[in-house]
Amino acid sequence: MKITYYGHSCVQVEEGGKRVVIDPFLSGNPVSVISPKDIHVDAVLLTHGHGDHFGDCIDIAKANNCPVIAVFELAEYCKSQGVEAYGMNIGGSQSFDGFKVKYTLAFHSSSVPVGDTWIYAGEPGGILLTMGGKTFFHAGDTALFGDMRLIGEMNKIDAAALPIGDFFTMGPDDALLAAKWLRTANVLPVHYNTFPAINQDGALFSERLRQEGIQGHPLKPGESFEI
Repeated sequence: MKITYYGHSCVQVEEGGKRVVIDPFLSGNPVSVISPKDIHVDAVLLTHGHGDHFGDCIDIAKANNCPVIAVFELAEYCKSQGVEAYGMNIGGSQSFDGFKVKYTLAFHSSSVPVGDTWIYAGEPGGILLTMGGKTFFHAGDTALFGDMRLIGEMNKIDAAALPIGDFFTMGPDDALLAAKWLRTANVLPVHYNTFPAINQDGALFSERLRQEGIQGHPLKPGESFEI
């Protein structure tokens, strides 16, 4: 499994010839090193509706003639924008062609802007993505919560993307505890250093992970690691 980080919370995962992108915030992302037109995937996965995650979802889905997978209300919104979408919900799982998706809890909010207002986009979620026998967990935007222990007990998580930016999500202290509860061997810190409010030291966080026997991957946008 190859995991590529494109800045903020955007992650591309590929295995066995299949490729998906999660939370493709590229246009307007000050740290992005890639254009939406350069993304070639079999599906777009969303954790929630905020613009720094929804991002270029519609344009990428249309360009690749591929579906969007999201929580029900957000998927319905995507359909209204002219793309195919699968509306799932928290706790549900589904096998697609070459990969499996399961939505987990995430403690945050979710909405999409429409004109001068915001509309409800369903519950936010984390994503357990299984491809080729390996599982990658994208926690989405979330606070630390106790059921992360249960997620770690019930699933063999090979790598996890955890937000560390604080202010809007977990900070490094809570993310460190989340990594231990999830029982994962590899952590990709996300949702940090995009804007001043969420500046953090990814290398320092990864050193703290190392001291707990967990491999941290503080990637720069465009970099990858394999598991």
